[in-house]
Amino acid sequence: MNWTSRLAGCGLAILLALSMCGGALAQPDASMNAGSGNPNNSAAAAAAAAAAVPAPTVAELRTQFNKLTADSGKDGKGDSPDEDPRKQLAQINDIGAQADKFVAARTGDLADLNARLGELGNPPAAGSTEDPDITRQRARLTKERNALDADIRLAKLLSIDVRQRGADLVTQRRALFEAQLTERAASPLSDTFWNDLQEAWPDDLDRLQAMGTALGDGLDQALASTSRTPVIAALIGALLLAFLGVWAAEHALTRLATRMLPAGRLRRSLLVIAIVAAHVLLVAVAAHGFVEVLKNYATWDSQARKALQSAAQALTFMAFVIGLGRALLATGRPSWRLPPIPDATASKLAVLPWLVALVAALAWTPAEINALIDASFAAVVATHVLTALVLTALVGTVIYRLKALRADAPEAGLPERPMWVGLLVALIGMLMIAIWVLVALGYVALGSFLASQLTWSGIVAAAFYVLFKFADDVFMAIVASRSTFGQKLQKSFGLAPQTLDQAATVLSGISRVALFVYMLIALAAPLGTTPGEVFQRSGKLGTGVKVGEFQLVPGAILSALTVAVVGFIVLRVFKRWLTRSYLPNTQFEPGMQSSITTLLGYVGGILVIAFTLSALGIGIERIAWVASALSVGIGFGLQAIVQNFISGLILLAEQPVKVGDWVVLGTAEGDVRRINVRATEIQLGDRSTLIVPNSEFITKTVRNMTLANAEGRVLIRLPMPLTTDALRVRDLILAACKAHEGVLETPAPSLTLEGIENGLLIFQAIAYVPSPRLAGGVRSDLLFVILDELKKASLPLAVPTMVMAATATPEPLATPSVPSSPASPIPGVQT
Repeated sequence: MNWTSRLAGCGLAILLALSMCGGALAQPDASMNAGSGNPNNSAAAAAAAAAAVPAPTVAELRTQFNKLTADSGKDGKGDSPDEDPRKQLAQINDIGAQADKFVAARTGDLADLNARLGELGNPPAAGSTEDPDITRQRARLTKERNALDADIRLAKLLSIDVRQRGADLVTQRRALFEAQLTERAASPLSDTFWNDLQEAWPDDLDRLQAMGTALGDGLDQALASTSRTPVIAALIGALLLAFLGVWAAEHALTRLATRMLPAGRLRRSLLVIAIVAAHVLLVAVAAHGFVEVLKNYATWDSQARKALQSAAQALTFMAFVIGLGRALLATGRPSWRLPPIPDATASKLAVLPWLVALVAALAWTPAEINALIDASFAAVVATHVLTALVLTALVGTVIYRLKALRADAPEAGLPERPMWVGLLVALIGMLMIAIWVLVALGYVALGSFLASQLTWSGIVAAAFYVLFKFADDVFMAIVASRSTFGQKLQKSFGLAPQTLDQAATVLSGISRVALFVYMLIALAAPLGTTPGEVFQRSGKLGTGVKVGEFQLVPGAILSALTVAVVGFIVLRVFKRWLTRSYLPNTQFEPGMQSSITTLLGYVGGILVIAFTLSALGIGIERIAWVASALSVGIGFGLQAIVQNFISGLILLAEQPVKVGDWVVLGTAEGDVRRINVRATEIQLGDRSTLIVPNSEFITKTVRNMTLANAEGRVLIRLPMPLTTDALRVRDLILAACKAHEGVLETPAPSLTLEGIENGLLIFQAIAYVPSPRLAGGVRSDLLFVILDELKKASLPLAVPTMVMAATATPEPLATPSVPSSPASPIPGVQT
């Protein structure tokens, strides 16, 4: 891992930002290229020089390829084991690209030669003659065709060899990386570590002094009397450009953004990108320019040149980190600050960018020195220990500062910390403990690698936070209906505002996905590899366990878990984007939006599971028999669920019932609040919710009160005496209906005399209201008015029944008579 790799990641982030801003800002990347030669060369001169160089032939490409293959076969590793395979891979891929370009360019020429030979026809048969000129032309064209065909075939073969050799180099590099990363050295807690370092220190000191002497001699030569003035002037100019130039550029960009860009989020994120680009560009030009002046006025050996180049790259990297931190914190411009950080908190964090840049540069510099002086193994191990400890201390310091500020959250006005932030901090803490344990056990290379990647990941995350914000702001400010350009599109092309909002949301989502891929590449930049190789770097963690015909490999399990976790996280983010950003800008009903999100969630979950099984090594063909065996059980066991699911799709497609409709299903009556995939929610009149399976709406009779005609009907039946003036009653009731503001004029209210029941006239009034939900309230209002009018008009509803009771005169009480004694049972005897 060196400065070139880190600058490649920083340059990638800057190039992405500049390419989105416009071609006019694409120049800063020129200073980011290490070893690119004289920075004063213009693009036109480079293009002219490239055009003047003839394209190499297939034979020359084969010679270059054979030479590279032979050189790599002599020694499996060069000066830097991590760099040499990557350089060879880049050179070999360049040869393959030129071979493919040759095939693509000359295939048309071969077809043209074949067509011309076809026009000349076949050679004459034996004994026949033809025009000698035709014979000469055929022979010449045949010779050219055969030579060109042979070159094309050789170029295709060379392209195949390049791909095979590239795969071998990737495998070699991965094996070398794994061997270096998992190599165990003496623990820094043991005496062996310090004894080895003490024994190797004299030789390393001699090498370090030799490089210091070479640099000192070069500086003495550059500061000689004949060249002292231009070198000192170049140094002063570089310092002014790096400090005063950056300060002036930052203020000038702020004023320029205020004057030329409209107010909004776009100019905030654009200013952050411009400030970071200005820091990197000016410091890179100053550092590399001063290095070029030193090279021109002194003689330097290869080691000293590499040291100067590394120093310039380190300064450029520090400028990137400092510029990014200053632009994000914006201590002097609170209204321009991109992240939601209070002013007091931003002021307290102002020193962090300088601290991170300085400590990271100091931690990574010893590794560069080791590579330059070819330090001993003990020095390399000590460097790994120092890097791991210093970088973990840096990360711990940053977390501690943030935690201390979090403790003052009520006073500083910091928002509540999300749960995922707490989990991330806990994960970082566990990783730091793991790094210390690895270093203590002697796995110093792995500990140093994890510490470096932890620090680098934080820098990349901050850079791509800006790019994610900018990607969202640029499309919302340009394409959205509320933007100036969006309003022009509406007027010019008649585009609907919802269409522009949907387009802006989709473009923002696509750009975020693309930036996420590039963020993975930037995270892998210190590894000097592609994202595909990053996943391959886990290598063979074990031989695996064979279960039947299936080989259960630990590496495959790790890959499957990674795919599952990342897949479901992406699926959740995608569903949240649909729910909050895209679907609200469409014309779908809320129930349809929820159902679409749910269905896509199911489909995405199935895809994530399929990809997880594929990463695990389980193909679809391996589980086909399991699916066949379960299909019968699924068919019976999930019959009701499948039925409701299909019914839900029918409801969403035909829409006989929509969200907001008033439906009557059996004895239930209420408003449809939500249509899910399996069931529908109906809110009843008492505010309770009835969950109805979707199949009920398909297989049973449903009355939709608001499907075709949303008007409601008010029905009033009034009994009146036979002596009632029917015309007056009609006029009063119709006048009351027409006077009510909730009654529609069309259809007009009507009154009919239905007949005579039980000696009473039955009047029936019908009026229409805008919604069935208003019928009850309007009916009550009309009854109050009608009864009052009838009372004022002395028109009773019915004759009151009079009950008359006749009271009789009471008779005087009769004297009570004494009953006679019963007759004696004996004749002639009385008792």
